[in-house]
Amino acid sequence: MITLVLAGCNAPPASIGGVVSTNPCADQLLVALAPPARIAAISHYSQEAGESSIPLDIARRYRGVAGTAEEVIALKPDLVLASSFEPAATLAAYRRLGLKVLVLDSPTTVAASRDQVRAVAAALGNPATGEALIARIDAAVAAARPSDKARPNALLFIQGNFANGGPTLLGELMQRAGFRDASKDFGLAHSANVPIESVLARPPDLLLEPDQAARDAELRRRVLAKAGRRVAEARFPRALINCGGPTIVAALQRLTAIRAGMTR
Repeated sequence: MITLVLAGCNAPPASIGGVVSTNPCADQLLVALAPPARIAAISHYSQEAGESSIPLDIARRYRGVAGTAEEVIALKPDLVLASSFEPAATLAAYRRLGLKVLVLDSPTTVAASRDQVRAVAAALGNPATGEALIARIDAAVAAARPSDKARPNALLFIQGNFANGGPTLLGELMQRAGFRDASKDFGLAHSANVPIESVLARPPDLLLEPDQAARDAELRRRVLAKAGRRVAEARFPRALINCGGPTIVAALQRLTAIRAGMTR
């Protein structure tokens, strides 16, 4: 769901132009769809390793904000890209001051992500840029389509023992790249912890790990090896887990490469 909030009852601050985004997924859409000169600030999370879906050297070119109402309002932007998780009081403050705000949720399908790209591009006044990004997404989806009927079971860990599950964008991307989402084997109705005992009892064909050197990933590897369970493992970077939009392209390319390596 995408919500556009326009003028409130009070006089707006005099705009000095520019767009502010207040969460990492809005940041990566803004950087992909707006010229640098229009970007007044992005969230500080995108400037931290492990949190960003934008290359750090690019993210750190821009002002970073913590996302407080006072901080954003002081910049007098002509558009704020906010999250549906934004505190209600913060969004109310934007309304009172008449700021134009586009509220973005977390898309759980490729189709919803396409719609979000179009909405952001329209709010920026540059729909053609949005259509160009959508064309890249569609090309990545088409290129990911497997040529065989094999469907290796894959379990994707987001962090530690926390695995992706339920109707998510990541689940759809795995399916489009030719995997079967193994989270169903562990009864996950949504993303949740999958302990090593459960993995050992019903190991998938593939474990996707954001950090193969992390403690939990290493423990899974040792326990499975000791039990004689042969499970493939591949790195799926944390930066590809966070968001839709342009991240879909890189995520599908990575998943496609991993699957090709398994089925050669």
